[in-house]
Amino acid sequence: MKDETKCLHSGYKPENGGPGVMPIYQSTTFRFDTTDEIAAVFDDPTKAHIYSRFTNPTVDCVEKKIADLEGGVAAMCTTSGQAASLISILNIASAGDRILSTSAIYGGTVNLFAVTMKKFGITVDFIDVDASDDEIQKMIQPNTKAIFGETLTNPSLQVLDIEKFATIAHKNNIPLIIDNTFPTPILCKPIEFGADIVIHSTTKYMDGHALQVGGVIVDSGKFDWANGKFSEFTEVDESYHGMIYTRDYPACPYIIKARAQLMRDFGCYPSGMSGFLLNLGLETLALRMERYCENGLKLAKFFESHPKIETINYPGLENNKYHALAKKYLPKGTSGVMSITIKGGKQEAVKFMDKLQMASKEVHVADIRTCVLHPASATHRQLTDEQLIACGINPGMVRVSCGLENIEDIIKDFEQALS
Repeated sequence: MKDETKCLHSGYKPENGGPGVMPIYQSTTFRFDTTDEIAAVFDDPTKAHIYSRFTNPTVDCVEKKIADLEGGVAAMCTTSGQAASLISILNIASAGDRILSTSAIYGGTVNLFAVTMKKFGITVDFIDVDASDDEIQKMIQPNTKAIFGETLTNPSLQVLDIEKFATIAHKNNIPLIIDNTFPTPILCKPIEFGADIVIHSTTKYMDGHALQVGGVIVDSGKFDWANGKFSEFTEVDESYHGMIYTRDYPACPYIIKARAQLMRDFGCYPSGMSGFLLNLGLETLALRMERYCENGLKLAKFFESHPKIETINYPGLENNKYHALAKKYLPKGTSGVMSITIKGGKQEAVKFMDKLQMASKEVHVADIRTCVLHPASATHRQLTDEQLIACGINPGMVRVSCGLENIEDIIKDFEQALS
């Protein structure tokens, strides 16, 4: 099936005489006829649903749909994108290990990696998204367990050369983890370019309607976890009945381990209702992404020609530094997110934002409604000036998320605010 069809039909298959729309299983637990049947599920967590801290039938359908869209073998939803980022790392790294991450990533993830991960004894090294092969290789140490990056960075809108980072990661027998939140699998499928694990903040375009926070981790099923560098996958897990993940679940040991160990202990699993609402967003994802890209390019061209705009950063524009990479990895478009810098710096940027009448001023992005944010005073407020610059953020930058309103109305709102 093509993506448009997968958005509607993948994941949930109605039974004969069953509901045509995926039902909501809003239940904490699931009942069995015998004690032995319950015990069997604890021995094999893929056998059935037993408790909604691990799995839920509604969410399970959504996980299958997202895995199908990304071209992976399995997925696990979480209660936020931050939880997905955290678990994606903790599933393969522990105290004494290192992770190599590009520096141009979401500010919350920077804080997670640079501050909180230290408390777990995990060191995260940062490198420029445009670093050369040699520079990347020099940053990889014997205890480096993965490389992490964003397909389309938030909010600096840099495009990652996924194949380059994947090649270097695999040369060192470590996986490449890609945050694909802004493109979604409609615009880019990182697994096709060598990514091993793909994560999303489903709060953004996947949900699309600003209804609920969520995240997801997708396992490509292609990485060799038995290459000698990840003993926790090949040795007995005493905390889970002697399970050996690569032996017992060779198709998707990464996701099974994440669910059996980390979801079991952290319990950051979404409810049935959350899965249902996310699925509603996914059903129109392909259609919405097409319009986001169409509106986004038109708005970017308006900013490009406006005298009060100092810079416009949108990879879809031909003169953008990342346009060539965008054509390679994002041929259908580069989403509706862009960043602009207003002439006059921070004060003028704030004045401009306060004059907007339709566009919402909110801590969100990738919504059906146009919204704006000043990253330096909001999502990236915890970063130092040096970290802001490393993330590609000018203090006067405004992140613009172009919505699905009529593009003429969107442009008129920005035009009156600028004037």
